[in-house]
Amino acid sequence: MHELGVMSEVVRIVENVVMEQNLSQVESLVLQIGEMASVIPYYVEQCYPAAVQGTILENARLDIEIIPAIGRCRECNKVFHVTEGYMKCPFCHSFSWELTGGREFLIKEIAAC
Repeated sequence: MHELGVMSEVVRIVENVVMEQNLSQVESLVLQIGEMASVIPYYVEQCYPAAVQGTILENARLDIEIIPAIGRCRECNKVFHVTEGYMKCPFCHSFSWELTGGREFLIKEIAAC
């Protein structure tokens, strides 16, 4: 489970932002995780308490927003939601498409004072 390492890095980044902005308390943290990201939201939630223990985020709420996996067909140029295990365009059935969204892992919001 590499999610703990990822969350440790998120904590480090948030702590730097808090220090730079002279903030004293973080109330919530919002992460955006793509459906095709190499980070699994369930495991992020499970390791969050361990990652934030003893940090300024210890009492902060974690919210996760899922970014849909979006593909664009190179043949018909249509945009579609990519579903796991279905590797062709649902419109023209071409296997020639590219993933245009859904790999992201972003810190969207830090609510602090």
